[in-house]
Amino acid sequence: MMRKLTVMSLGVVVAAGLVWGGIQSGVVGAQGMIPNAPLFEVDPFWPKPLPNNWLLGSTIGVSVDSDDHVWIVHRGNLAPNEIPAALDPPFAEACCFAAPPILEFDQEGNLLQHWGGPGEGYDWPESNHGVWVDGMDNVWIGGNGGDDSHALKFSHTGEFLLQVGEDGFAEPDSNSRTRYQKVAKVTFDDEANEAYLADGYGNKRVAVVDGTTGELKRFWGAYGNTPSDDELPRYDLANAPAHGAVSKDKSGTPQFRNPVHCADPTNDGLVYACDRPGNRVQVFTKAGEFVEEIYLMTKTLGAGAVWDIAFSTDPDQTFAYVADGMNEKVHVLRRKPLEYIYSFGSGGRMAGQFYGNHSIAVDSMGNVYTTETYEGKRVQRFVYKGMGNAQGDIGVNRPTGFGAGGGVGVGAGRFVDLLVRSQPAEATVVLSRYSNDRTRNSTSNTAFFANVTRGLWKYSVTKPGYKGVTGEIHLYKVDSLNCTLIGTQDSGDSFCNN
Repeated sequence: MMRKLTVMSLGVVVAAGLVWGGIQSGVVGAQGMIPNAPLFEVDPFWPKPLPNNWLLGSTIGVSVDSDDHVWIVHRGNLAPNEIPAALDPPFAEACCFAAPPILEFDQEGNLLQHWGGPGEGYDWPESNHGVWVDGMDNVWIGGNGGDDSHALKFSHTGEFLLQVGEDGFAEPDSNSRTRYQKVAKVTFDDEANEAYLADGYGNKRVAVVDGTTGELKRFWGAYGNTPSDDELPRYDLANAPAHGAVSKDKSGTPQFRNPVHCADPTNDGLVYACDRPGNRVQVFTKAGEFVEEIYLMTKTLGAGAVWDIAFSTDPDQTFAYVADGMNEKVHVLRRKPLEYIYSFGSGGRMAGQFYGNHSIAVDSMGNVYTTETYEGKRVQRFVYKGMGNAQGDIGVNRPTGFGAGGGVGVGAGRFVDLLVRSQPAEATVVLSRYSNDRTRNSTSNTAFFANVTRGLWKYSVTKPGYKGVTGEIHLYKVDSLNCTLIGTQDSGDSFCNN
């Protein structure tokens, strides 16, 4: 009797730790090289169109909750020619209107709920900025309007829970214990019940508050220094460190520049802070002790290169992803040792490109989500396609898939990544489209097939000792995120598990 063959969706693979285990043990890739980084392809059909002729304004925050639902916040700042039906009097019968500020999507891109805006008992920000959903499904937002000196906490359904800081202060005070100044982003440490405030567009610090009471517990500036609001000298372009340089010697600018745009804790007790116009990510302990820093795209002036950060969702959070809204890329880093690997994306308005790449988040399956400010006004999903070899800038990695032409075509549906495990190691594994025998072969014990699109697929295994072409033939139907076994030569010897 042959051993069973297992076909899993990528979500099951990641949840089981199989893919990330392969990463850390140095599995050799198809070209004989050790894969060094996760790879992604843009999903041009996510999310689905919004109802009610709604449009997004500058989209300045994204987060993923415990159900892998994707949350965004936007400003609704739309020009009259974008919303003629909303004008008074209306200039159009149907299109268009600004969507509510807070939107929640499921994995299929369906809009699940929406809420946000001014209400009783709290001060809605003049310019809402950043969104984070904590482990209890509470939703946190900041604000970077002129008088925004607070952060807000809501329930999953939009019920007001807490206001952190006093609203209405336009001047910075980076050592205040009662107010903040233009908070760029709030993140959360669930185990410690602490919220981290990237404070921000006015102040120059990371601030940590109690997640229940909002009481300030500690704060620090660059390198763990006491923060200062004194004006800094201009960014020294001529003597800027090299792109990708890592330093532990505290030799850079002694204070953050504005804005401090992220402050994200990790599972291993570290905090990564985005010094956006300083073109650097600084790493601290959760007590505020400086560990190291990495510089990115250091010839960047203006709004800077380090806009937001998110981490891969393997247990060790091996990789960090940095949104860069000036050079319009996502930078991929390895956390330990801290090093630069590669970047993807480019400037533009097509799928996979960016215009004001502002915020970034990762779901449990390894997919990356980005939002765009300015006139970008959208959220995009980049599907995790497994480990590969990447360096430098790879640009836009568009969907390919098997089959004639190498493309998925409109209406091809979601990608499904299949992990096929076969025994013994000498077996030859072949996966081919049923109507087109373009195949990918592997003689390894575990073969990873990516870019499997909707349709019928033939899976066959040839094992030592068998005569003829194949020892087993299985026919699978792939539909959206599901795969169904619809035929097999040796019944009972395989199953399709989602």
